Amino acid sequence: MVSAKEPAIAMSAGLSVALVHCLCLATCLTVLPGQLRKEERLWPENFTRILDRLLDGYDNRLRPGFGGSVTEVKTDIYVTSFGPVSDVEMEYTMDVFFRQTWVDKRLRYDGPIEILRLNNLMVTKVWTPDTFFRNGKKSVSHNMTAPNKLFRIMRNGTILYTMRLTISAECPMRLVDFPMDGHACPLKFGSYAYPKSEMIYTWTKGPKNSVEVPEESSSLVQYDLLGHTVSNETVKSITGEYIVMTVYFHLRRKMGYFMIQTYIPCIMTVILSQVSFWINKESVPARTVFGITTVLTMTTLSISARHSLPKVSYATAMDWFIAVCFAFVFSALIEFAAVNYFTNIQTEKAKRKAAKSIPEFPATLMQRENCAEEAVTNTDSNSNVRKRTNTTVQPEAANMKRIDTGNSSVPLPPVTQGPPEVMPRSPSASSPNPFSRISISETLASARATPSAPPSTPVLTGYIPQQATAGSPAIHHLLGSRLEQIQTTANTLGSSAKPSAVNPPPAPPPSSSGTSKIDKYARILFPVTFGAFNMVYWVVYLSKDTMEKSESLM
Repeated sequence: MVSAKEPAIAMSAGLSVALVHCLCLATCLTVLPGQLRKEERLWPENFTRILDRLLDGYDNRLRPGFGGSVTEVKTDIYVTSFGPVSDVEMEYTMDVFFRQTWVDKRLRYDGPIEILRLNNLMVTKVWTPDTFFRNGKKSVSHNMTAPNKLFRIMRNGTILYTMRLTISAECPMRLVDFPMDGHACPLKFGSYAYPKSEMIYTWTKGPKNSVEVPEESSSLVQYDLLGHTVSNETVKSITGEYIVMTVYFHLRRKMGYFMIQTYIPCIMTVILSQVSFWINKESVPARTVFGITTVLTMTTLSISARHSLPKVSYATAMDWFIAVCFAFVFSALIEFAAVNYFTNIQTEKAKRKAAKSIPEFPATLMQRENCAEEAVTNTDSNSNVRKRTNTTVQPEAANMKRIDTGNSSVPLPPVTQGPPEVMPRSPSASSPNPFSRISISETLASARATPSAPPSTPVLTGYIPQQATAGSPAIHHLLGSRLEQIQTTANTLGSSAKPSAVNPPPAPPPSSSGTSKIDKYARILFPVTFGAFNMVYWVVYLSKDTMEKSESLM
């Protein structure tokens, strides 16, 4: 009997358990909708309760995983505005959204929402990385109209922290190739207090996609933003080794401004200085103004070009160009000084040579008799004759003089005026002679009949040609031997003066007008040299890859 009752009891127990399960399931199905509606009505209270529970016993002075694993902070950057870039201060400015992500297991929660989106008030209550910009000169966190910060907590304890910043960072520039240069401006950031044994930085989306620079974000005037690269490095200091994240922004300078403001004016100034080679060398004021004006212009251009640059101790590419242009302009001024100097030397030599070639006249012909000879009076038994020896006879007086020969008088022809000469005195001039007056008058008449010499030939008034006496037998009969003596003396003096009269007048010194040989050479040498310099200069600097040099300096 006992054995037959045991299966029946076991069966009834199994049925009772199944019934209990069915009752429980039915009860759950009838209660669940009501509970859900009740939880929806309690959502604000649950959210507050979750936050209170997260911060209960939370110490924001300790990093996540303190005393255990290393804290990993993932970062990425979104650039909203890039620029301007200052060459004088060697810095650049940009606006960015700086995002950081890390995991804090102390902030895990169980709740109906996946992400808790909180404002900036929660930031001060939890631990955040002590990130700073190592090459930043000034960084500003925007607070208008409220602090521009975003803070979110995921259910698994992952935290997203975003800030809007304006960063002014240092950009070391090597301006050797200015203004054909390119630069790689870095942005370096890392932890200020935690070494790499406690906290490390990584890129959120990998090295290529973690930094975003939209094309419309660039507001550069003098540069073109070519792109960016990222890298990380370890920096050692006395406090430990730190992970440093670096972003390089590659910039290349635009040439338009400097071509208009510096290069073209310098080239035009050099060309203007070479125009003076085509001006006559006698135009000293004009060429001097050309030289001095161009030198001062180059000085002004050099000073103005330096205003947009820092006071570096080395020469830039623009400095070399301006220096060479200044050398050309100054050489043009020195060239004119050399032309003027050698022209003056040649003129002085020509004057001295011309002075030595002038023939010397006899001393007796160059002298002038300052006073007339005293009158010599010879009185004989028939008459008294007053004799004057004057070498120059005025034309007006000569027309009125006549020779008295008995009852008739002979008019005298006009005498060509010439310089007074020394009249030879005959030894018998002082002896009494009844025909002395006739002899003197006839001599003067013969001298007047002598053809006048050219203006450049000295006139010898005492010379009496033989034709004047040979054709007048009456005069010869009257004077006799006296006339022959006077004629001989005059012919002697006339023959001594002939060689000087035949010689042509000395040629005037050569004129200094014309083109100097130095100017002729400079007209070719200066433009060719300046053109060759420009060709070499632009080929070298435009074909040079300055970006590689800038990156290597980093």
